[in-house]
Amino acid sequence: MNAEEKVLEAMTEAGQPLGTSKIAELTGLDKKDVEKAMKSLKESGKIVSPKRCVWEPAK
Repeated sequence: MNAEEKVLEAMTEAGQPLGTSKIAELTGLDKKDVEKAMKSLKESGKIVSPKRCVWEPAK
């Protein structure tokens, strides 16, 4: 499982919008790796931000 898949899985399982620090904590990934994965997920439209600094899977 790559970093993007781990980030998306953690967001889905949490059931609520999360920030990068919390995602890093849940996945065990380095925060820089989480930010890189989230950038890619944002560009592909797989995650959205319901409010500033938190993200959730797109519906």
